Amino acid sequence: MNLKLVKLEDKYRDQLNDMMDEWTASGEKIIPWAIRKNDYHNFEKYKNDIETLQPDENHVPDSTFFCLDVDRNILVGAVNIRHYLNEQLLLDGGHIGDGVRPSERRKGIATKMIGLALEECKKLGISKVLMVCDKDNIASSKSIIHNGGILENEIIVDGKLKQRYWIEI
Repeated sequence: MNLKLVKLEDKYRDQLNDMMDEWTASGEKIIPWAIRKNDYHNFEKYKNDIETLQPDENHVPDSTFFCLDVDRNILVGAVNIRHYLNEQLLLDGGHIGDGVRPSERRKGIATKMIGLALEECKKLGISKVLMVCDKDNIASSKSIIHNGGILENEIIVDGKLKQRYWIEI
């Protein structure tokens, strides 16, 4: 499987629509939040607003990448990398949010995608990465652990038990 992280460009419009249509039809919550915060049908606005460039009281600068399966020319998922942590991200969110479209799960994509995201974190000067997942999301915790994640603790946030993992790059 030949995966790479790409920034959203016009040439990926059809692949984006295909992935997001599938995910939306599944009725699942789309993760990371950055790829669902705007309507993907308005491609120009979506493309221009997918990343936070200027921090405010609720958001830090971030970078969003889509995971392209080069051999099949389809988008299989996405990662959002927060450049630093505010109080909320330190508790629940972390540096990397990632998600794999429903039809592409259980193929090792998340593990590879997180590895690629860690390389991007390194480029940003982030040497210790926090990743957070729901305790009942076994696939996510396995993907984090396969990338060197060490469980720091478990906490309850909004009634859900969360696991907080640190990865040294």
